[in-house]
Amino acid sequence: MADELVNVRHTVDDAASVAELQTVVLLRSEQSGGHVSVMENIVRARSAGPPLHLHDFDEAFYVLEGELIFQVEDERFTRRAGELAFAPRNVAHALANHSDADARYLLVCVPAGLERQFVRAAAASQGVEPPSWALQASPEVTIVGPQITPDG
Repeated sequence: MADELVNVRHTVDDAASVAELQTVVLLRSEQSGGHVSVMENIVRARSAGPPLHLHDFDEAFYVLEGELIFQVEDERFTRRAGELAFAPRNVAHALANHSDADARYLLVCVPAGLERQFVRAAAASQGVEPPSWALQASPEVTIVGPQITPDG
């Protein structure tokens, strides 16, 4: 499967990124012919997550541990371990972890490419060069609204 696992922990100022996120890239674009990428992410407790955003790729979020609040268009809902949320391409969405425990989920992106953005942001925050595969183009992410706040 993955010939290179990339474990990145970063705090990012990039508005399209979760404020504190630990990511392990399990499958990257180059390993799937650009079709799909898979990442395992940990969102820290009480994280506001990324702001409402959209992009031209689908995302499926399978919660492994904890719970996450999602917003897809105008609908907000919670997913817990063993549950899935889906954000279709070009539909505004966000996620947050308002609980007192970290949440862990698998992120599947179709087509691939977002993993490059996560790894570049992590490398920048650590003051190191990203791996060469992460320097290729990644999909554009457009911010369209605020983060999910605890008071709704």
